[in-house]
Amino acid sequence: MQKRIIFHIDVNSAFLSWESVYRMEVLHETVDLRTIPSAIGGDEKKRRGVILAKSIPAKAFGVRTGESIMEARKKCPALSLVPANHELYRQKSREFIALLQEYSPDVEQYSIDEAFVDMTGMQILFGEPLEAADKIRRRIKEELGFTVNIGISENKYLAKMASDFEKPDKVHTLFPEEIQKKMWPLPVGNLLFVGKATVKKLEKMGIQTIGQLATCDKELLKENLKKQGESIWNFANGIDFSLVQPVPERNKGYGNSTTISFDVTDGEAAKTVLLALSESVGSRLRADGVKIQVVSVTIKDNQLHKMSHQMVLDSATDITNEIYLSACRLFEELWDGRPIRLLGIQTSRTKEEEARQFSLFDEETGYEKWEQMDHAVDEIRKKFGKDAVKRAAFLKNPLDE
Repeated sequence: MQKRIIFHIDVNSAFLSWESVYRMEVLHETVDLRTIPSAIGGDEKKRRGVILAKSIPAKAFGVRTGESIMEARKKCPALSLVPANHELYRQKSREFIALLQEYSPDVEQYSIDEAFVDMTGMQILFGEPLEAADKIRRRIKEELGFTVNIGISENKYLAKMASDFEKPDKVHTLFPEEIQKKMWPLPVGNLLFVGKATVKKLEKMGIQTIGQLATCDKELLKENLKKQGESIWNFANGIDFSLVQPVPERNKGYGNSTTISFDVTDGEAAKTVLLALSESVGSRLRADGVKIQVVSVTIKDNQLHKMSHQMVLDSATDITNEIYLSACRLFEELWDGRPIRLLGIQTSRTKEEEARQFSLFDEETGYEKWEQMDHAVDEIRKKFGKDAVKRAAFLKNPLDE
């Protein structure tokens, strides 16, 4: 059986890198934001917003992605802060993915700034894995103007772990035969999808390193951490069977629905379900770099009677809160009080990212703040898993997401 070769390619400080390239090449600025303490954030004049990306010099001051601008300023008073330009970043992301598709038909865009590439059998065209990875790394740097890290392994998980090794502008391997030397000595918190709460539980079990986790009794982990225990034991041992899934043809619409195992008769409980569905739809839109302009809500009651209603938005959006508020308005117009067994949100009129014409309403509703919050949450969930950030509404309500 042919050995699988998987690359994970991650843009170094993506938003900051793309912003720097644009400012130097198009605006002819002379200072490279990547070389000074700098960050991409919200509107400092209005004293709001969070840090979306930071330079390596800013990181040295303790500036963290997701913290408020005010907190970052306290750590680094000389921090150079620039507003986010999401349309630019999506364009740079498309250029990045297009280049990768020249090397393999199997490219899976994992997020706006990273992708998996199945390079199995491509040696005859591009050379051995390290040689091919270095070609890609150099091409991106020379043609697109930013740097990447590339991790190489036989599966997606180990390739992603490898790309997180020393940065920036590096190529690393982490094949199964290398994990004892390269991965096992690392703190257990370095394992992808292991968050702070899980680290505390593992430390109480006497597990400090990835190697100790890998050699721990799997049944003991399952007893203490349930299904997650088995998952992280597999990861610590380099086990991952997931396939690289090429980017599908662009969706005409995005949606999600859920069947509820009991009668829902409370409107607020139903809206909690709509919020979970809105989060799912919104995150997929942002991952694919598209927006929608039509939202529809479907309700099915306990007699299986189906009702639906839709509305056209003033501006195309990928913002979770905008989708949710539209869904709530539709729900209130549609629901007649009968017990609910299914709720769904569908969207349509999908379009590529485009500049939004801001209005007074956007200012009043805090559109910019919502946009920044969505991107910050996407980044955290990308690194630590979808359960790393949960809305308070979900903690208060027993309904499944």
